[in-house]
Amino acid sequence: MVHRAADKFHKTEKKGYAFMNKRRQLNRRQFLAAAGAAVSVPYLIRPGVLAAAGRSGANERLTIGMIGVGGMGRGHLKNMIRFREAGEVNIAAVCDVDEQRLARAVEIAGRGVLPYCDYRYILERKDIDAVLIATPDHWHAVQCVHACEAGKHVFVEKPTSVTIEEGRAMVVAAKRYKRVVQVGSQARSAKPAHDACTYIRNGMIGRVRKVTCWHRCPPRGHDSGPDTPPPTHLDWDMWLGPMRWRPHNKAYYHGKFRQIMDSGGGMIRDRGAHVFSLIRWCLNADSQAPVTVEAKGTPPTRGIYDCPVEMEVVYTFRNPDWQVTWAQPGDRYTNYPDKNNDFGLVFRGDKDNLIVDRDGTRYEAAPKAKSFKVHSGGVEVYRADKYEDYNMNHKLDWFGAIKTGAKPCMDVEAGHGAATMCILGNLSYLLGRKLQWDAKTQRVIGDEHANRLLAKPQRHPYHL
Repeated sequence: MVHRAADKFHKTEKKGYAFMNKRRQLNRRQFLAAAGAAVSVPYLIRPGVLAAAGRSGANERLTIGMIGVGGMGRGHLKNMIRFREAGEVNIAAVCDVDEQRLARAVEIAGRGVLPYCDYRYILERKDIDAVLIATPDHWHAVQCVHACEAGKHVFVEKPTSVTIEEGRAMVVAAKRYKRVVQVGSQARSAKPAHDACTYIRNGMIGRVRKVTCWHRCPPRGHDSGPDTPPPTHLDWDMWLGPMRWRPHNKAYYHGKFRQIMDSGGGMIRDRGAHVFSLIRWCLNADSQAPVTVEAKGTPPTRGIYDCPVEMEVVYTFRNPDWQVTWAQPGDRYTNYPDKNNDFGLVFRGDKDNLIVDRDGTRYEAAPKAKSFKVHSGGVEVYRADKYEDYNMNHKLDWFGAIKTGAKPCMDVEAGHGAATMCILGNLSYLLGRKLQWDAKTQRVIGDEHANRLLAKPQRHPYHL
């Protein structure tokens, strides 16, 4: 049973946001009857006992809250259970606006984990050091910023943000509150991507002047059916969160939100966030941004989806000069015999080319990159490698950054840089024109119409 009274949401003088009226914590007795799981009060750790960034503490276990536990979130929860068994973390809380998913998460997590339907009450808990955010894309920025304000370190799924303004707010919040924010582009912790990065950074394909990406085309449309009242197990208002209000329709979720521009942004903002992260890492270009972006595409033919089906975006970089082309479907995909491998990229150097399947996570690197050994004085590329599972290693890198104060391998600034490419690609497509981007000011040069679309209104109280 969930209490439905409206939240009152107010700012405190000293720290972030405080929240009143805990309507979204489940009635435990009724929840447990539904979930068939036993939950007890989590072990509480005195403030100051855990390690802060750059300092060691008496108790090295981090206490984690999970925000969003369906889809990717459930996989992250299983990773955290493995870390708990290894003595790395405590799991204190799980949260989801879908009570059915929440019940499954409680069954998976076991005793000592409290369920919530509203993430804000996880942020209020003083015993929680860090949160892992795996909600739909339109929630990432607001929840990340609020978590930083509340003093929590953050692991947030990609893409970092839906708008440029949101991404900038995330970078500012992480710096202002001195929080470690790792973005879930896991290729930087995967061995195949590490092999490719090491091979490229050691000059084995020469100077890279062009990178071409391919991706299968998404569905050409989706018939949504009529709007309906939301099911009783789903808080539809909270699912929408920062987005403008719309009537409930099951075609918007779960996972289906990716083909709607407001919430998902299509293949380029989903898979593109992974691919652009890999490209920028391999070319040591996290500090670079495109100077021009030009997109064209074909819209869906029916239904509620509004992201392009076929799409081509060309990004031009200067000093050094290079180019990225994102294509749906793209030549490589069209000619590739294994249709299960639905996306990838080719680094084109002046000595050789290197193909990376997917984003360098699930498929081995090309044999020449996999067998390459760094010579004395060569470039050694860092990767956490305690586990075979790259998802585990990516979180391990985050833990290490929290405890030492080091920058994680996919920190929020790098995530914002990759997401900016995705967002500008969609913006050029929507406007039907080439954009000139000024990375220093984070503005489109000479195009105020485009600049107005770098941000969008957010609903109260779910806003930055």
